[in-house]
Amino acid sequence: MYGSARSLARARGAAGSTLAGALLLAGCSAPDAPDGAGSEAGSTVRQRPRSVVPYWVDPGGNAARQARTDAADGASARARELRKIAGQPVADWLGPADPRGHAARVTEAATAADREALLVLYNVPHRDCGQYSKGGAESAAAYRGWLDEIAQGIGSRAATVIVEPDALAHTVSGACAAPKLRAERYRLLADAVTRLKRLPRTTVYLDAGNPDWVRDPGALAEPLDRAGIERADGFALNVSNFQTTASNIAHGKRLSAKVGGKHFVVDTSRNGNGPLRGGEESWCNPPGRALGEPPTTRTGHDLVDAYLWIKRPGESDGECRGGPKAGTWWPEYALELARNADGQDGQDGQDGQDEQRS
Repeated sequence: MYGSARSLARARGAAGSTLAGALLLAGCSAPDAPDGAGSEAGSTVRQRPRSVVPYWVDPGGNAARQARTDAADGASARARELRKIAGQPVADWLGPADPRGHAARVTEAATAADREALLVLYNVPHRDCGQYSKGGAESAAAYRGWLDEIAQGIGSRAATVIVEPDALAHTVSGACAAPKLRAERYRLLADAVTRLKRLPRTTVYLDAGNPDWVRDPGALAEPLDRAGIERADGFALNVSNFQTTASNIAHGKRLSAKVGGKHFVVDTSRNGNGPLRGGEESWCNPPGRALGEPPTTRTGHDLVDAYLWIKRPGESDGECRGGPKAGTWWPEYALELARNADGQDGQDGQDGQDEQRS
């Protein structure tokens, strides 16, 4: 019933133009960076080896800018910790503002660095069921128009896209499960997969929650089917959550068996210490967490295409535990994640030294 999953390597092909990393260092800034931020960051951030992880490291990201500021202020220890985040590729989340321009800027910068963009769609109507990240497109028609703008922004450049974190699991678990809303959401997710898969070099993963949310993989099979998993390259697990990599792999393998052997990716951005046990809103800015495995396509598991940092480490989950608005950069939380991560050396790992030009 389902097509076999295309491997990540085949999906990429040769990762676009070799306009050389020098072009990136000459001044490509992040979409949300102040003018000139990218050029300043070039001296502190370099691309990871393609053979380890082919995704673009943004030299103008929040962690890179914070590390430069701290270093300039003489806080070298803080800067060193933040480079554990700054030196890794993290996803760009596409919201309602300037979808075409945002997608184009990120994919162009990635292509200029001979890397691939990692993007997240996050604008489904009734997003987050009215919780901390509430919002989304005003209607199904508005969402489809927004989606088309993103597709035009990506064009023929290489990109991997995670489709709508939480949208499917919220629907399955009942948080956004009114019959009319449920049917519309499945159609919109399927439309997103179909539209993106028309692009020549775009890999697509449907978000499927995490092992502690919808615990029965069988409960996700039909919803994933209705949301277009057959046409997608696979599904994503643990986005913005803290479940261990081992539990995600076990859960993902069971789910894969129910959806035609589809491959999957795991968000390891903040799962180094696993989830916080007990208490309310354990998913929202929990203390004592740590960065997880660095992004890589070398997972050692045939079905696991990559470990990715989909949630941007250091950005708040919402206004809980003293945190700012969801998605806002929170340097103290970023520092906690980095300090609690043993053995992380960010961009300074041996693989980066040995394979810088790969």
